[in-house]
Amino acid sequence: MKKQKGFSLIELLIVVAIILIIAAIAIPNLLRSRMAANESSAVGSLRTINTAEVTFATTYPAQGFAPTIAALGGPAPCTVAIVTAACLIDDVLSTQAKKSGYSFTAVGVAPLPMVTYTSTALPSIIGQSGQRAFCSDQSGVIRYNAGGAACAPADPAL
Repeated sequence: MKKQKGFSLIELLIVVAIILIIAAIAIPNLLRSRMAANESSAVGSLRTINTAEVTFATTYPAQGFAPTIAALGGPAPCTVAIVTAACLIDDVLSTQAKKSGYSFTAVGVAPLPMVTYTSTALPSIIGQSGQRAFCSDQSGVIRYNAGGAACAPADPAL
């Protein structure tokens, strides 16, 4: 009888089955860790927006808080700070209002001077880019909503 070189079909099928089992375990964990990283980035961006809003209100007291998220940033490179482009946050966050799978808003409430504002971070695709929605206001407290579609001042704080 002749000795066979290489692997049999059964051995190859067993190896493929083991790889598929490992992938079925690893991929959901990878997606959950990516969502957790996106949520952490969203909270960090909201903290940055809160700090920028306070700085904006201090710098432009006649205006109060910024009317939009675009007023907090400016086009890259932002070199001259003015009331419509204060150069306080990065241009990706201020011009695109999207970062790490989340969409951001920051709106000052009229009349002038604006003494209140609301900022939100909503996942672009709920359950894929993030699960929770986040929001904040002039109090600086960051709140979350587990549903991910909206966030309100009555939601629990982080």
